[in-house]
Order: sequence, then C-alpha cells, then structure tokens
Amino acid sequence: MISFKEIKRAANIVMNSCGPADIAVILGSGLGGYEEEVLDPVEIDYNEIPGFPLSTVPGHAGRFIVGTIAEKRVLVMSGRFHSYEGYSMDKVTLPVRIMSLMGVDTLIVTNAAGAVNTSYKPGDLVILEDFINLSGRNPLRGKNLDRFGPRFPDMTHAYDRNLREIAEKEANKLGISIQKGVYCYMNGPCFETPAEIRMARIIGADLVGMSTVPETIVARHCGMRVLGISSVTNMAAGVLDQPINHEEVLAVGESIKAPFRKLVSAIIDKMPASRIQEF
Repeated sequence: MISFKEIKRAANIVMNSCGPADIAVILGSGLGGYEEEVLDPVEIDYNEIPGFPLSTVPGHAGRFIVGTIAEKRVLVMSGRFHSYEGYSMDKVTLPVRIMSLMGVDTLIVTNAAGAVNTSYKPGDLVILEDFINLSGRNPLRGKNLDRFGPRFPDMTHAYDRNLREIAEKEANKLGISIQKGVYCYMNGPCFETPAEIRMARIIGADLVGMSTVPETIVARHCGMRVLGISSVTNMAAGVLDQPINHEEVLAVGESIKAPFRKLVSAIIDKMPASRIQEF
C-alpha cells in the first residue's frame, strides 16, 4: 500500500512544477483534448512523478495540465488508470490523493460508457446520480489513511447534488441533450456479457463501464465534491445484435468532444471563484 509519505512526495513534485489547483477534471476514453481549453498551461508528464503508473490504454495521454479555465485554477488529468491494466487500487487512485494535497476540493470525473438503459443512444451525455460497484474491489481496503478521511466514509451523495443541478442547467442553456442515471462499475478489460447487462439493468444500472468509481470513492474519502459525466459510446452487450469494440468507443467519443468541452467549461464557470489567487 502506498504510504502518506510517498503520496506527499509525489504531490510536492507536481506542485513545484505546476502550482496548486481548486478543481480537477479527469478525462475518459475518447474525451482527450479538453486540455486545449486551459489558459497558460503548465504540464508534467506522468513519468516525472515518482511512483506514478503509466496509462496503457489507446485514447489516454499521460500528463497533468494545470492552468486557468473561467478564472479558476484547474488541473486536467489527461489519461487515467484502470485496475484491468494490472494496477492496484491505490495506484489507480493515487492521482486523486495527489489532487487533494494540491488543494483540489472539486472533481469532475468523466468516462465513456455502454448504455444499459435502452432509452439512451450513442452520443448522449449522462449526469451520474449514483454508482453500483460490482468489481469486488474497493480502493479504501487496507489501513485507513487518516490524514485524508475517515475509516467509513459516507456515500449517500457520492455525486454532489448541487453540482448535478449546475450541470443540468448549463446543458439546457447550451441546448445539449442530457440524461441522468446510475453507473455500474465492472473490472474489465473484456466487455460485459449480455447476461451481466441484464443483471445490471435489473439492479438499477443505466450505464456500465470500467472506471470512475474508484476515483469517486477516494475523492469522497478526501472530502471532495464530485460530479460524474458519462458519454454513451455504445449500447451495452445484448442490446443490439452486434459486437462491441474499443475503436467504436473512441470514434463516438470524438464525435461529442465539442458539446462536452462546452458543457464542462460552462460548469466550471458557475462554480465558486478560485481560492487560489497566486501560486
């Protein structure tokens, strides 16, 4: 398990390179490129951060970018990690721990997801209202890191209600069709079977994917407010009589980059003014 000392050392290196931030955005598959919205960006590659894993998934870069969006200090994480890549949960969520030590108190986490809800269609954006963890893994397992949060953090409002309201209002203003739903987390890397999707639908899932939940759990453990936004890149297994592939995920993700960028920037604009004036 990664110690607080190791996390602090990594955070100090990122802080010395990029400065602090109030808000962080984790970019999911196919949603890379949002970092272009950052003004006066300062970057650090993952391979410069001690103990940091490297992303191995197509469509994920590998760097932190810190700068200004809507007069807020924002950290954009371009390229995330997954347990199916062979990383432990503390490695997968290390970036969130670092963000916390950098001053981040609000996290926007995005992903590409398969639609379990048959009223959804590829290209939809979905505000996450809750999650279901079917991975059998939890990033808080093991000794509690008391400096970040309690042994038993509450997940009643894993995704912040006020942030969800802001996201919905801004989407409506922009004329972006928005859905709301529950995200079901599976380990991967294989796509789910039709039987698993039927199960997920029965227990209340609208979407299924292989990320986001570990970061959400650790962010809440750190006391962050979290907003989750999924892009529907495919109908889940068994919904349509056709196979699923990662190239399709990337292609659909590419097609919704423009509305996604507009929405995230509009949400950030409506968040409270930055606490960090100088760095």
